[in-house]
Amino acid sequence: MAVKSNKKEAKTAATIDNRRARYDFAFLEDFEAGIVLVGSEVKSVFHGRAHLTDAFCRVINSELFLINFDIEPYEQAGIFGHDRRRDRKLLMHRKQIEVLDRRSKEKGLTIVPTRVYFNQRGKVKVRIALARGKAEYDKRQKIAEDETRREIERARALTR
Repeated sequence: MAVKSNKKEAKTAATIDNRRARYDFAFLEDFEAGIVLVGSEVKSVFHGRAHLTDAFCRVINSELFLINFDIEPYEQAGIFGHDRRRDRKLLMHRKQIEVLDRRSKEKGLTIVPTRVYFNQRGKVKVRIALARGKAEYDKRQKIAEDETRREIERARALTR
């Protein structure tokens, strides 16, 4: 007879990665920033219902904003939901924002969000990167390297 446990299983928070950014950009520096969210947005992010594919960061009036970050509506929020693609403020020290602003104005550099996750204290954090766009031949070279690596792994697996 199975014993029933009264404890609820703890759900783990989802991590949202921007895999497309890893393909399109070469990351030069990483930063961590907090993000200003409303309650229903936090719940949706916790359940992994957010997308970073078209998102980017911009400095406006000495404040850093995450633009086009798509967070799906939370079903139980009712009429108190949120806008899907509103601009969300990122929280960083002023000096870090000034450095990002200065560096992003250089030719070919941009600020790209790479990951959204919950830290140990339960706060939503955004990992952003100062990035340079990859050329088409860089992407082709990376694809070729990945394919050869996979073929080598398959060959090793077959010989075992």
